[in-house]
Amino acid sequence: MTITVFIDGAAGTTGLEIRERLAGRPDIELLTLSESRRKDAAARARLLNQADFVILCLPDDAAREAVSLIDNDRTRVIDASTAHRTTEGWAYGFPELEPGQMAAIAEAARVSNPGCYPTGFLALVRPLVRAGLVPADWPITVNALSGYSGGGKSMIAEFEAADPAPAARTYALNLAHKHVPEMQKHARLEHPPIFAPTVANTYRGMIVEVPLPLHMFVRRPTKAACETVLREAYRESPIVTVAEGDVDTIAIGDDAGTDRLTLRVCGNIETGQARLIATLDNLGKGAAGAAVQNLNIMAGFDQTAGLTL
Repeated sequence: MTITVFIDGAAGTTGLEIRERLAGRPDIELLTLSESRRKDAAARARLLNQADFVILCLPDDAAREAVSLIDNDRTRVIDASTAHRTTEGWAYGFPELEPGQMAAIAEAARVSNPGCYPTGFLALVRPLVRAGLVPADWPITVNALSGYSGGGKSMIAEFEAADPAPAARTYALNLAHKHVPEMQKHARLEHPPIFAPTVANTYRGMIVEVPLPLHMFVRRPTKAACETVLREAYRESPIVTVAEGDVDTIAIGDDAGTDRLTLRVCGNIETGQARLIATLDNLGKGAAGAAVQNLNIMAGFDQTAGLTL
């Protein structure tokens, strides 16, 4: 079976990465617009309605507009923007997040791709909240370090033109980052997490960390218990791996250039403190890789087709 796919926003960073993963696949026909017609509303609308699947790599408002241009009930949509990540009626495109999530994505007409930071955060936190090891009302903090490609073309140009470029730059100091509602909703937390993101002077790669005072929780879970819950949650996943937590260092580029996600439970057994750490490629499992995985699931293909693991 061959499906037709239109990437709306194919010239952007995520769109280019998606196209690279789909190129040459015999089961996919890519529908494209010439550079001169890329912003032609009529041409875009034609392909939005012609394709079996549309992947939106657009700013939020443009993504909402693109959805409104689809006037048939056949075309299925994967939105890589933030626009629909907490919207009712859209399946959340994190297949490993909940039991039955992959089946929901497979049947959905509208799927919202997760954000890169929430992917690492939710992979670490959601299984522990679901198992009752981490209280849903706990004031959770998440610290994260990302390559600058996560900011798209403007941030890429800014970092690569700077002389010297900053080694790292923290931001979202008003604690109102657009990923926070997504994190809270899909982790099923009672309070928004305190999110402290930093962009580093490296093109790609990501570390997401959640420190936990396990000794303060009612059930006082051990580091080993947390690791066991995560292993069980992802035991059938070919993409999410729970590695041994006992390492000396973890680098931002550990999973760069791949579409995998690696989780670790590090910490101090004597003090009852843990550091949950996820590494991923912000353009891989954090963006383009996730979109291709969702496309594969929706089309009935092997979920890892076109991915680098």
